[in-house]
Amino acid sequence: MFNLTTMSFLSLHGTSPLFLFCPKYNVTFRLLNFSYNSSMKNCVKEVSVSVYKNKSFSTKCPNEEISGESYNELIQKCCKVGEMDKAMAALAEMEALGFRPNSASYAALIEGLGSVGRTLEADAIFQEMICFGLKPKVWLFNVLLRGFLRKGLLGLAVRVLVVMDELVVWRNRETFEILLDYYVNAGRLEDTWSIINEMKRKGFRLNSFVYSKVIGLYRDNGMWKKAIGIVEEIREMGLSLDRQIYNSIIDTFAKYGELVEALEAFEKMQQEGIRPDIMTWNSLIRWHCKAGDISKALELFTEMQEQGFYPDPKIFMTIISVLGEQGKWDVIKRNFENMKYKGHKKVGAIYAILVDIYGQYGRFHDPEECISALKSEGLQPSATMFCILANAYAQQGFCEQTVKVLQLMEPEGIEPNLIMLNVLINAFGIAGRHMEALSIYQHIKESVSLLILFII
Repeated sequence: MFNLTTMSFLSLHGTSPLFLFCPKYNVTFRLLNFSYNSSMKNCVKEVSVSVYKNKSFSTKCPNEEISGESYNELIQKCCKVGEMDKAMAALAEMEALGFRPNSASYAALIEGLGSVGRTLEADAIFQEMICFGLKPKVWLFNVLLRGFLRKGLLGLAVRVLVVMDELVVWRNRETFEILLDYYVNAGRLEDTWSIINEMKRKGFRLNSFVYSKVIGLYRDNGMWKKAIGIVEEIREMGLSLDRQIYNSIIDTFAKYGELVEALEAFEKMQQEGIRPDIMTWNSLIRWHCKAGDISKALELFTEMQEQGFYPDPKIFMTIISVLGEQGKWDVIKRNFENMKYKGHKKVGAIYAILVDIYGQYGRFHDPEECISALKSEGLQPSATMFCILANAYAQQGFCEQTVKVLQLMEPEGIEPNLIMLNVLINAFGIAGRHMEALSIYQHIKESVSLLILFII
């Protein structure tokens, strides 16, 4: 577990890349680099501040001085609609005029920045909030904690917990569940049980979320029988099995080849009136494909659509891969045509491209054509979609196309993450271009090392 006594509150504030002046702790920081100019014309006062690569934001207030409250309203409005660059520009102007945001504006900025992955900027705003004597609520700590752990920044996550203790902000159920989710995904069994025991000591009753995570952790550590044994403990405590727990049980059985038991749990789930969700279907289809039972996988694939669920592109790609290896392109085409008849034509564009990449049509071997086709269907490419396309090219060993997908992300305002770089390594590895794969690996190591040094 964390050693929460090794770091002082004062030492925490020098680690962020954005800085400010904090008189309370006698620490000097710089938050934003801005230029300020003011002019009066026809009783209109205009303030312009250049931030973020020469982007500018301006505010006009006819016949009256600009008020701090007006800025607060503007910042909160921008955050609400997700316009974080405008919100940060408004913050720069506001502080240039000598105003400070209120608690609601700080909270909106931290939550907004955290929601789009700009966690270090959220951290800087968070630190400024504390320096000016405002005490964040526990949910704001949770926003930062979740953001840092999603990016694997464990050191910064520990720091959030330290500040919570120093400001006497009690951890709530969400705090524990964020930590639990991270430890389970990291496969850290001892730390997971430490969190669960702490939850018990604090009086938090274990719910389906906690139990499903424990089942998943046992499953991923090869202790699938022990994972199933958790079910009896749940029943003894009087808790009913919900969708989340059933999904964990089904995935546990299926992962270890107990497909009959997985299907029995699937049937029992429905008999108890619990409707399977996309995760349930994905799990069953994926593991049947892995086991080589493609006929059952296709049966589940069809049944899923009949119940109103549209296939996950990752699952569709798994089915294409298996059928493609068997040379059953006629089966792929038949299933794809059935999908198109069921509607969702716009989303169907991504499936057409996936089929093409795997060699059926031969039209979309140029990633630019892929993206153009998706946009023509009214789809706005997302980070997930780029990752799916890159992975499809990578699995075929198409290195240049994989690289091109990553390059096309930048104009869309999406930065490649660790998953994308791993996809690139996979592409070079499959193509036998091991030196390029190694260079990407070294790049990842250097980037992580620089980040650690920067944080320290």
